[in-house]
Amino acid sequence: PQSLFEELRQSFDRKVPAVLTKVDDWIFTHQFAYETLTQHFRTPNLKGFGAEEFPLGIVAAGAILYYARENFQNDLSHVQKLSVISADAFMILDATTRRNLEITQSLSREGQEGTLLSVLDHTLTPMGGRLLRHFITHPLIRLEPIRQRLERVEAFVHNGELRTTLRGYLEQMIDLERVLARISTGRASPRDLVMLKNALKLIGPIREALHQAEAPALKAYAENLEDVEAVIDLIERAIVESPPQTLTEGGIIREGYHEELDELRRISREGKNWIVELQEKEREKTGIPSLKIGYNKVFGYYFEVTKVHQEKVPDYFIRKQTLVNAERYITPELKEFEEKVLGAEEKIASLEYELFQQVRQEVAGWGSAIQRNARLIAELDCFGALAQAAVLYGYVKPEVDEGEEIHIKGGRHPVVERLLPPDKPFIENDTHLDNRDTQIMIITGPNMSGKSTYLRQVGLIVLLAQIGSFVPAESARIGLVDRIFTRVGASDNLAFGESTFMVEMLETANILNNATPRSLILLDEIGRGTSTFDGLSIAWAVTEYLHHNKRVAAKTLFATHYHELTELAMLYPRVKNFRVAVKEYEDHVVFLHKIEPGGMDNSYGIYVAQMAGLPSRVVERAREVLRNLEANELTPSRTPRLARRRGGSKVDPHQLSLFEAPKPSPVEEELRKVDINRLTPIEALLKLRELKEMVSTDVRKEER
Repeated sequence: PQSLFEELRQSFDRKVPAVLTKVDDWIFTHQFAYETLTQHFRTPNLKGFGAEEFPLGIVAAGAILYYARENFQNDLSHVQKLSVISADAFMILDATTRRNLEITQSLSREGQEGTLLSVLDHTLTPMGGRLLRHFITHPLIRLEPIRQRLERVEAFVHNGELRTTLRGYLEQMIDLERVLARISTGRASPRDLVMLKNALKLIGPIREALHQAEAPALKAYAENLEDVEAVIDLIERAIVESPPQTLTEGGIIREGYHEELDELRRISREGKNWIVELQEKEREKTGIPSLKIGYNKVFGYYFEVTKVHQEKVPDYFIRKQTLVNAERYITPELKEFEEKVLGAEEKIASLEYELFQQVRQEVAGWGSAIQRNARLIAELDCFGALAQAAVLYGYVKPEVDEGEEIHIKGGRHPVVERLLPPDKPFIENDTHLDNRDTQIMIITGPNMSGKSTYLRQVGLIVLLAQIGSFVPAESARIGLVDRIFTRVGASDNLAFGESTFMVEMLETANILNNATPRSLILLDEIGRGTSTFDGLSIAWAVTEYLHHNKRVAAKTLFATHYHELTELAMLYPRVKNFRVAVKEYEDHVVFLHKIEPGGMDNSYGIYVAQMAGLPSRVVERAREVLRNLEANELTPSRTPRLARRRGGSKVDPHQLSLFEAPKPSPVEEELRKVDINRLTPIEALLKLRELKEMVSTDVRKEER
């Protein structure tokens, strides 16, 4: 229905601005889609593509192929393959995780800067750049393909000379995939073909360089690169080295490629010489020095004589046009020449266009070979870029296995370390997670101390290992992870009527409903969007669920400001406490950014407020209030007593246990005895006066 289409369109506009086109239902029928695909690929069925068992995939592929064919009105012969992407081949990275890990889009700035992609992207070709983006958004979850990628990156890391040589060739490479698409759809210009020829000429030197490699992983590329010398030769023979951008300008086909075209060009060239000779001959013959031969599209070639020399015009000149100061004439000889020369030029234009189309079509016939080369070039570029990053930034080859441990020694955040000034080195941290002893790490520490950075760096190191990249660490052993979940920060989603807390709970629910024992969960605070006790209760219950539920039981890093959660380590064997180390000096705190075993009782929020530049009076008043709250000083009404400006002893701060309840005050005990259903109005007023006197007495005692 139209209403559903409008809802979909509005949803797309909010999330991914794009044109949404409504098409007829029959385009999405299985039979129509199947026939569309088999006709395009000229196959009796789709068994050869392994797609027979995926009816919904067939419907989607058939519909998009039909849409492209009908709307672009172009030849789609370059679409030569139907691929089935197995869901169990790649790690699922949902939108929340991609955003929180800042894989391709930064949270704090526009564009690619400050993302994982920006750090790794040392690619030199457009194809390599696209493939690298695909790599980091589709980590692998099968061991063998990961190891194959790591071998290729390692080969480039250990062979700097080969890496440099190849990168020199890749710098000259054009976007083969895009040019081939234009050729196959009949939109390529003469310059496109010349650019393709020059790019394909690089295949030979690249193949030769790879033959010299010792690593079998790289030698295989030399064997797999297709021989395209025939394409190079065709374009070399047919197209001039510097053709015009458009076909209509002419001068595209090289001399010697086509005999008839050469003859027509000879006629055209000689005709121009003949014009000059005829003009000189008629000047001498008539005695008119200003006589000249001109041309326009209306009359063709003509003689032009000024009015001053009208009496000298011979009888065989036929008047064609009268101007203010001149007359224009033609002669039988001139018209005969015109027919010959103009006919030749028209034929040249027509024949050049025809020959160019033939050459373009013949090149398109090599589309499969060129596509395969483009893919191989993209892979070489991508692995070379990962090796370049590893060498520049000191990454190491991770050990990836099918175990359940994540063991990282000296791990670093790949993006943050690149943004730090040279005189401020990144603080390395170790990580050990498994499903036996340390399944859940409860991490406490001050705000701004690096908890969030630590969580993200572990997630990014795992992701890097599973795309086949070296990682920023001293060493790393990564047991295959099937999915990375993140719950980091929160904000309102007003467009969908979701509050900060609702967004937080939706993300948490997604994690608990979809995580497995092979997942990695990064939780940076849970429950900040609601009251303290509600938030603490939810965080406690979520941690218990992750520990107790065997279906989930995922390796988890949980950064929290709820220090009460550290008690979970005393209750459950696979929960361990860690903290971010700090150093206190008088009223100052130094964040060491180092993760160490143990819990922390102080959040140091006031120190962070001081760092942020709050007025000193506000900071000092906050310290006074905090001392009262930490000492559990309460008024008779059981609310926190506000700190006095002066006096009062400073008590040692301590953390209340989650299970301890405060002792009720005398006023509370008296209130519990009151049966309001039996009190008369007078008795109620008297009781209220009595309670008020009790409060006043307690206050005087407190003040003394």
